[in-house]
Amino acid sequence: MMTCKEIVKNLDSYIIGQAKAKRAVAIALRNRYRRSKLPKDLKEEITPKNIILKGPTGVGKTEIARRLAKLVNAPFVKVEATKYTEVGYVGRDVESMVRDLVEASVRIVRQEQTEKIKDKASVIVDKKITDILYPLKKANKPDDIDTEKFREKFYEDYKNGLFDNDAIDIDVKEQPKQINLLDGGGGEINIGQIMGGMFKGPRKMKKMTVERAKEILLEEECEKLIDPDSLNKEAIYRAEQEGIIFIDEIDKIAAKKNNGQDVSREGVQRDILPIVEGSVVNTKYGVVHTDYILFIAAGAFHISSVSDLIPELQGRFPIQVELDSLDKEDFKKILTIPQNAITTQYQELLKIDNVDLEFTDDAIDAIAELAKDENETNENIGARRLQTIMELLLEDISFNASDDNPMVKVKIDKPFVLNSMKELIHTHDFKKYVL
Repeated sequence: MMTCKEIVKNLDSYIIGQAKAKRAVAIALRNRYRRSKLPKDLKEEITPKNIILKGPTGVGKTEIARRLAKLVNAPFVKVEATKYTEVGYVGRDVESMVRDLVEASVRIVRQEQTEKIKDKASVIVDKKITDILYPLKKANKPDDIDTEKFREKFYEDYKNGLFDNDAIDIDVKEQPKQINLLDGGGGEINIGQIMGGMFKGPRKMKKMTVERAKEILLEEECEKLIDPDSLNKEAIYRAEQEGIIFIDEIDKIAAKKNNGQDVSREGVQRDILPIVEGSVVNTKYGVVHTDYILFIAAGAFHISSVSDLIPELQGRFPIQVELDSLDKEDFKKILTIPQNAITTQYQELLKIDNVDLEFTDDAIDAIAELAKDENETNENIGARRLQTIMELLLEDISFNASDDNPMVKVKIDKPFVLNSMKELIHTHDFKKYVL
């Protein structure tokens, strides 16, 4: 388990600034490790200190929570508070966020268990496919080649993937149709999965490539080798002890008083409260206790404030962190420093079509200046503004690029930026004179 400083350092590789928020989530994550080392009776008394992140859109609230979960491979879901309705109304109930978390946990555990048994399952799959493929190849064996040598050459070619594009007929299980209905509590019932679980699905001969057959049969064999009870038990444990639920747009249900929508919004808050406090939720994988799930809520809080949430819910989010708005220097760092920097993304994308992009320092400075001006004169959408500017900047290059052309180097400098974005710059200059 990483220390708080190591967690922050990892987050710094993807997110610029927001030191306070990174410290808060790092402490919350480290406290889980500390709690796991305590005696059982004391461990049960310690619950997570949930966090509210306040700040405008595009400053990194969601990315901080998402990257935090990825660091430790923890089950994670992002939900919007506005999607939920009060009990008694048509729509999703708040318990569905816990069901979604368990689904995420099941996917993580299934993937881990699949990796452990993949080699064993691959042996079975290879035997099934070669039993089908070998007689077909043997039928065309030249008479002057020894059968033993032909067999050895066949298995060598199979292992090297030389038959991957050959078509064969294999017996596969048909997937039940997915029919989702809502139960009385707003949860989803998958009729296809229920029927598939009650009866063994029908099987059917299908023609496909060897490569595709390997994928389908490997999935089937792994499913046979994985113990569903063990998987479900581990998934529920992970969701309870390591799960992170990110509730976005919580400010939208924190309505001001004397507002006609207060009743329904407060109803959603009251429904969220027991989930955050600690309750029992029934899922198709088993019963889940929410006491030790970490909840991170976020919102812009432009119109409302945290104090507009019902007091009980405020008390369940004792840590409140305000994120900073992004300035020009932040935009420059976002464009260059992170491992997945937006400039790097475009460079790699366009290399596929033989375009080698080079961004000069003065170009980065000009793009950052444009992003700052756009956020100041229009709606402040934070770092998302860079996506808009980069798309406009590289639109012609992206449209005309093709992998049929030879590799060409394109330098993106300040004159290129100013020329490509002259309409946007002209709009800014014009707005200076509009009262």
